[in-house]
Amino acid sequence: MKLRRKILLAIILLVFIPVILMGGVSYYSFANAMEKKSSHFYWISLLESDRKLKFALNEITTISNSAITQDVIQQTLKVPEAGVSYENKQEISKLFNHPMITSFALYTEHQLLYSSNESMAFQELDQQSWYEKMKSAEGRPVWIGPGENGSVPTGKPVLIQARLIKDYYSLEDIGALVIYIKPDILDQVFWEAATLKQGDILLVNTQGNIVFDKSGEHIGEQTSFPFLSDGYSNSKGYYVDKYLGEKSLITYLPSHNKDWVLVAITPFKLIASESMSIRNIAVILVLVSLVSAFLFDRFFVRRLVSSIISVVNGMKRVQQGIFVPITAGLPADDERDLLVDGFNRMSTQIDELIEQVGTEQNRKKEAELQALVAQINPHFIYNSLESINSMAVLQGNKSISKMVVSLGKLLRISISENQELIPLQMEMEHVRHYMDIQKFRFEDKFAYDMQLSDDLKYYKTQKLIVQPIVENALYHAIEPMEGSGLITIRAEEQGSDIFIYVMDNGLGFNPDTLQKMWSKDWGKLKKYRENGVGLKNVHERLRIRFGGHYGIMICSSSGFGSTIRIRIPKIVS
Repeated sequence: MKLRRKILLAIILLVFIPVILMGGVSYYSFANAMEKKSSHFYWISLLESDRKLKFALNEITTISNSAITQDVIQQTLKVPEAGVSYENKQEISKLFNHPMITSFALYTEHQLLYSSNESMAFQELDQQSWYEKMKSAEGRPVWIGPGENGSVPTGKPVLIQARLIKDYYSLEDIGALVIYIKPDILDQVFWEAATLKQGDILLVNTQGNIVFDKSGEHIGEQTSFPFLSDGYSNSKGYYVDKYLGEKSLITYLPSHNKDWVLVAITPFKLIASESMSIRNIAVILVLVSLVSAFLFDRFFVRRLVSSIISVVNGMKRVQQGIFVPITAGLPADDERDLLVDGFNRMSTQIDELIEQVGTEQNRKKEAELQALVAQINPHFIYNSLESINSMAVLQGNKSISKMVVSLGKLLRISISENQELIPLQMEMEHVRHYMDIQKFRFEDKFAYDMQLSDDLKYYKTQKLIVQPIVENALYHAIEPMEGSGLITIRAEEQGSDIFIYVMDNGLGFNPDTLQKMWSKDWGKLKKYRENGVGLKNVHERLRIRFGGHYGIMICSSSGFGSTIRIRIPKIVS
């Protein structure tokens, strides 16, 4: 198969078909996800509504629980022939003082005994559909919603709580209590329930009557939801079906009141509208990818294949050692023509590159040879110093021998120590050898004192941090003095850090002098010890190694000597 056809096939397999599959899968996945999310959203809303409903109804139940156990009600129902005095009526009314309670009625087993407002007679109560349910509840409260008690057609819907009243001591039935509650208590619960646009929440009883709904338009209507039947089983808690002639997502949740079920209705077009944009985008992407495939082949693939064929032919000539440039039909204006131009440049430069590689190899070998010649074997230096020391001992020159020994140990720490971190004791030993060597030059010009406790000997430190500071003090503080100088080196521990103090009684310097020598350019200095470069070098190395909290601090004043503090962390290994 030719390259052009392979590219077209690849476009179809890798772009066109995946776009179709992606669009279809995305549409159905998104639609399914929206359905699940909407049902979950409503399930949470129903759960919260039921929790608020339970709280609101329990508030009324608490009032009735307290009221039916009071002596005034118990005694009034036990002795109904005595009637209800004015004082008892006032006391009973106070028991039901709640803004949501519109009225209440107390019944004996045969008659209406007392009511706060007009209430149904006992004969009418006995004919209510919920009367037997109240009796079978054995004193537990029974709730009858506006859509169940027939109060909606009257224009004054109410919520009813009915319950039997039992004797406090014998638990025998002595009467009944019926409380009439404003439907506002349900309005408050359902009004705060979260719904999608045009959605609704219903409170339905097990007989299919709409007890209450958020919109208030369908109270008392009869429904036929399948989940109300005994044989229905659906673990998802939602399904899609028609409601009032419109396809809807129906989510349901059994209420804490076993006779009621909370139902959320969402028009399915609202959910589908969210996924319609995905479907439209998928269709547009399919059309765009189809048109793009043909345009891509017409204006790019054909010219690309032609350029590649030209380069392939040129590569075959290169394999034969023939470096002939490829003739480009058009000036280079994109990558495919640049490919041809790049090949031409490559073919003309191959010989030069081969020569350059050979030259670089020769230079590399020469540099390696020079590096080997330039290397100094430390053992040769040590052996030479040992020979000088032996000669000095044989000739009885102890000063030369001592100086050579110190120089050898100094070089061993400076040159032979591969590790950057060394024990503090070794660093101090290095300074001691340096001072001993300098004593031969300066003789009695200075004295030194070193203090290092045994507790600090084995903590690790960066090497060559004290000697440059001692050298700076020797050359800039002690040497210019007329009299004899003193250099004191002391190490102390403070918390998790170690402080090393280098103190001298030299001439000292003022802040301006310190600022000038601190800002000197290292590269322009002839000697390492000139103008305090050693101080800045040690400070920068400590900051790089241990962080910005560490380094040196300088305290000095003209004519009063200098104190330089080195701060390092405690490092065991």
